[in-house]
Formats: sequence, structure tokens, C-alpha cells
Amino acid sequence: MKKTLPTYVTLILLLLAIVSCIFGISRGEASTVGKKATSICMECIGIG
Repeated sequence: MKKTLPTYVTLILLLLAIVSCIFGISRGEASTVGKKATSICMECIGIG
């Protein structure tokens, strides 16, 4: 028998994730993460 989370726990976690994403985007964190990801990729390739 497979154990799963109750529906209300799943919904609370989903709502918390959505609120966290909105908060991060409103603070401009999306551009910061994009810049860091680009620099890491460039370093792995050997360009940056």
C-alpha cells in the first residue's frame, strides 16, 4: 500500500511554492539567478 500526503498538505505546499516564486520575482531575484546560471554555464564550457 502506497502512502501519500493528505490533499490539504499538498495544497498548502503548492500554495507556499507559488507565493515564494511570486515574492522572488517581485524582488528581482529571477534576473540574479539567470545571470549566475549563465556565468556557471560559461565556466563549465570554458568560455568565461
